[in-house]
Amino acid sequence: MRLVLLLAALAAALGLAVITTQTPRPAPTSAAATGFSAERAMADVRVMARSPRPIGSTDHALVQAYLQGRMAQLGLAPTLQAGALSPAAVRRIEDRGESVEGLSVVNLVGVLPGRNPSLPLVVLMAHYDSVPGSPGAADDASGVAAVLEAVRAIRARGPADRGLVVLLTDGEELNLDGARAFFSEHPLRGRVGAVVNLEARGGGGRAMMFETGPGNAQTIDLYARATRRADGGAASNALAIFVYRLMPNGTDFTLAADRGLAGINLAFIGRPAQYHSPGSTPDALDQGSLQHIGSQALEMTDALVRAPVLPKATQNAVYADVFGLGVLRHGPGTGWGLLGLAFLLTGFAAWGARHATGLTLRQFGKGLSGGVWLLAAGIVVAQAVRVLAGPVGGRIESAETYYVLLRRLPWMEAGVGLAVLGVMFALLAGRALIGRRLLAWVIAAAAVLATGLGGFDPVVLGAALVAVGLSLWPGGEDETVWGGWLGAIVLVLILGVLVQAVAPEAALLFVWTGLAAAGAAALAAGIGARLERWAALAPAAVATGVVGGWLAGLGHFVFLGVGMDQPGALGLIAVLIVALARPLAPGAGSARHTLAGLAAAMLILGCGLSLAARHAEPAAEAPVAVP
Repeated sequence: MRLVLLLAALAAALGLAVITTQTPRPAPTSAAATGFSAERAMADVRVMARSPRPIGSTDHALVQAYLQGRMAQLGLAPTLQAGALSPAAVRRIEDRGESVEGLSVVNLVGVLPGRNPSLPLVVLMAHYDSVPGSPGAADDASGVAAVLEAVRAIRARGPADRGLVVLLTDGEELNLDGARAFFSEHPLRGRVGAVVNLEARGGGGRAMMFETGPGNAQTIDLYARATRRADGGAASNALAIFVYRLMPNGTDFTLAADRGLAGINLAFIGRPAQYHSPGSTPDALDQGSLQHIGSQALEMTDALVRAPVLPKATQNAVYADVFGLGVLRHGPGTGWGLLGLAFLLTGFAAWGARHATGLTLRQFGKGLSGGVWLLAAGIVVAQAVRVLAGPVGGRIESAETYYVLLRRLPWMEAGVGLAVLGVMFALLAGRALIGRRLLAWVIAAAAVLATGLGGFDPVVLGAALVAVGLSLWPGGEDETVWGGWLGAIVLVLILGVLVQAVAPEAALLFVWTGLAAAGAAALAAGIGARLERWAALAPAAVATGVVGGWLAGLGHFVFLGVGMDQPGALGLIAVLIVALARPLAPGAGSARHTLAGLAAAMLILGCGLSLAARHAEPAAEAPVAVP
């Protein structure tokens, strides 16, 4: 019974994740004039992305002239702003064997006037240049086309009090030079109060809002309200904002954020093989992605130009969208209260389990160690499976290799995901059933593989030592259902406390999941702490299906963003799911053997998929577009 319920709940979680990570249907050209239409925007994409348009090329000049005409049609009275190339941009051009003589970046700047010229302005921007060798339908013809379509819709909605600056930057692919010229030199720069930027790092998928200005609580409040009207809804969370700040990446919006301006940065990162690729053509572009990014940009920009007061920097919000239906948000300090509530619910569940089943502290300790084992083993196995698909980190020696790996990324995600699921199944089946020494050998071999192909990584090595040690520990072989469940929940809550103390914006992953798991455990204890009835297992099954679906969807975007270098992030997702699903694991009999067999099959299949990536996307077929 429990095995069926476990597999059904996990299948429901996966299905929910797949459904809720789809892009909205593109709106036709006949859509309402006040709404966003991807089909209308595609007309501009098709003109811009006929061929590559790097700075200095004939196609760059033709697209510039075309866009100047389009902006004039929209009543924006466009002007050209020239700016110097930075030393980094000069080096990139000369490294391609080209001359920089006579070259400069040229921004297109237009203004849709507001009724009150004294109010701070809003900037809506995207870049119109591309890398050599790529038509750049996604990066960033889609952004420019979405900007123009959004401006048309804003005009159709009637005049706003606040003026809108439409900024189509140049030289983003070189070193953000166009945006740097605007925010450093343009006469309007001092009047700007908020910025909306559109980008792409792929050719499809839901458009994520992944960057804001500092102290974003008021910005997130406005974004949450505005995107209720957007096709596909909101797609953002505080964890993505936090992680992006730690990365060395930069877009045009980064220059605005560094100047303390409020605003949002939008991008879609699915179909990664199209990034800077000759295959980034209008026909290959996911028009649903264009609909999603354009609709979000339209609604947020419209809300900003009609807002009596623009968002100000206060504190950073803790928030996440829930399946695109809305945005849950609270202040950073609220996390402590939620953690306290989760610990109280866990305590109630432990009290009920002790009275009904005689739960002991030792059993709880075994469950806690099982969660630590899963996290450590998941990190090691994820890294080992990842390196089967190609080099990682500092061993990625060239841009060409990087683009090859991007083409393999979907294979990596499937392979690493299945392998981590196999590790999770091994825990749920019972480590004693599989064998302590066998598990230790598998983890040690994975660590050797990860180090041999991926290089020395202290995190992977440390995780391997922990996982091997816990595998060989005789006292930690198996745990009771309640011991395993409560141990996993407390591990998640401990991680929540640690992250809450250092980075409250990132703690939501642990705080919200831990609270959901603790709530399910408390309900189960109240219904029947022996967990012998379907009704007592229902809270865990529902939590696994719903919260697990949210986690799986989040894990997908996390892997697209950082999975190439940090695949172990999926090991953390596995721990969170176990905190929800632990009581659904079979207690004894053939069902446990079936689960152990599934664990082995998942691990083998995951390795096979990662290896298959080398043959499905060989280096010889790498894109030639190099910035």
